[in-house]
Amino acid sequence: MTTPATVAGPGRRPRRPSAKRDRRSWTGWGFIGPFVLVFAFVFLAPIAYSIYLSLFRDQLIGGTTFVGLDNYQQALQDEQFWSSLTRVSLFLLVQVPIMLGIALFVALALDSGRLYGRDFFRISVFLPYAVPAVVATLMWGFMYGTHFGLVGDINDALGVSLPNPLSPGLVLASIGNIVTWEFVGYNMLIFYSALRVIPNSLYEAAEMDGAGQIRVITAIKLPAIRGALVIATIFSIIGTFQLFNEPSILQKLAPNAITTSYTPNFYTYSLSFSGQQHNYSATVAIVMGLITMVIAYVVQLRGMHKES
Repeated sequence: MTTPATVAGPGRRPRRPSAKRDRRSWTGWGFIGPFVLVFAFVFLAPIAYSIYLSLFRDQLIGGTTFVGLDNYQQALQDEQFWSSLTRVSLFLLVQVPIMLGIALFVALALDSGRLYGRDFFRISVFLPYAVPAVVATLMWGFMYGTHFGLVGDINDALGVSLPNPLSPGLVLASIGNIVTWEFVGYNMLIFYSALRVIPNSLYEAAEMDGAGQIRVITAIKLPAIRGALVIATIFSIIGTFQLFNEPSILQKLAPNAITTSYTPNFYTYSLSFSGQQHNYSATVAIVMGLITMVIAYVVQLRGMHKES
């Protein structure tokens, strides 16, 4: 069925969209435009520039030369890069489960309603996250010192010789202790916020069925916060592969244990600012970004699959 609005009659011109409709169609872009510009400037542009740099190489003869994927081939054969990647992977497999387990335990304790001084403990556990990473590392580095710090004072007071936390065999565990101390409160807040939105009707039904606390945790609380667990795990994976502040600061205190290629980020920084290898540094950064993205994506898929 046709109407005058769809078919122009004799002597009539087809209707054109009004100027008001044109302005309305651009209203949404007006709201998100500033964000898109900032996002493109601070996120997309650096990535594009890094990819551009990774395709070139500075040579003594000929200057900057286009080499294609040669830098990526070099990165895949770089023993220092793979050694640093193996180290942070081990850090990920050990430190992240411990940190998330402690955070989950604290969140469950706070949510139980049986903890005396709940507000005090919640603030106390979260407070280390407010301490800058540099300050936290300097503080713990001072306590780790065997000649001037807490470990040294214990050795003098007890007349014993405790292992040096900054020795090559223990420094990775010492860094893990610092990171755990810093981020337990952050992850606890994620879990605690997810626990607080669980409907009370589920708890009432569990109480009517005679379920105990352990059963409530395993059947109600943990399945309800599975999404928060996945998010915290992804954030922890990204943070682990970006490990930089702690080793770079402790490197001054333990130069024999921490090298400039101790972690991928530290290696990238050293290549760029100490070795002046900007192109290869950008290549290593791109490779690490791809590895982090793939692992985080796999974790997200597995978490969503279990949740569904």
